Amino acid sequence: MFGVISVPRDLRPDPAPEGLVAYDGVPPESDLDRIRFFVPPYMGGPEGFAVMASMPLLEVCQLPTAGYEHAVPFVPEGVTLCNAGGVHDASTAELAVGLILARLRRIDDMARAMPTGTWIYGRYEALADKRVVIVGFGGVGRAIAARLAPFETEVVAVARTAREGVAAITDLESLLPTADVVVLAVPLDDTTRGMVDTGFLARMRDGALLVNVSRGSVVDTEALLTEVSAGRLDVALDVTDPEPLPADHPLWRAPGVLISPHVGGNTSAFAPRMRRLITEQVERWRHGLPMVHIIR
Repeated sequence: MFGVISVPRDLRPDPAPEGLVAYDGVPPESDLDRIRFFVPPYMGGPEGFAVMASMPLLEVCQLPTAGYEHAVPFVPEGVTLCNAGGVHDASTAELAVGLILARLRRIDDMARAMPTGTWIYGRYEALADKRVVIVGFGGVGRAIAARLAPFETEVVAVARTAREGVAAITDLESLLPTADVVVLAVPLDDTTRGMVDTGFLARMRDGALLVNVSRGSVVDTEALLTEVSAGRLDVALDVTDPEPLPADHPLWRAPGVLISPHVGGNTSAFAPRMRRLITEQVERWRHGLPMVHIIR
């Protein structure tokens, strides 16, 4: 069945499943009416998803991302949509811990001081003995907690509903004032969009650190800018709203802010793990077995 599986060239499994066609950019028009299993380009624009409207035989859209809100409007009715659950957990968790350490120990300030040869010696914050509240306890949240354990921290997990060892999102109001670090690892949906607003930030204690490795729109950017401009909170962001953040945006120059350009999952671990997932999903699809990580 030549041409029924369409995958970005950099994610082409080896060995490739029978019928796989690798593409660059977006699939060529000559393949569109034959594609049944489609993997959109990683971190591509809307055109990478809009092309699905021209795939009459499409059965499965396998995203290379954990987030899926950007793809849902483009997926035709009746097409199974799967995300890349688990693929990005380790890398995103690594970056979350790296951002926490960098901001607590002021490594970003030290890097900025290097061109002038400024020796900014001081006694900085340790991660040890800190209370870290992780908001969102799916794959990424659990991976962050596992990596924080050796740092002698107290980790408080928060999820939509309470379960053993995990607090409910409704408990956040009382938890935020006790946190030294708050890490956002929630998916973006109607319940989390703008969740970190003026009230959320006001409940965080002075000098606390907010880390966002989820989606930029989870945070009200103007409310955040007000807090950091006053010097009350520290912030480390891998995602922003808007994104990419314009060069003249005041967040770039606000005190206590560290920004990375949405690279949480984009590491050397991504492609091999994604290739394995594609291989597994194609096998499940072809043999009529249940897919994994189904969104709808």
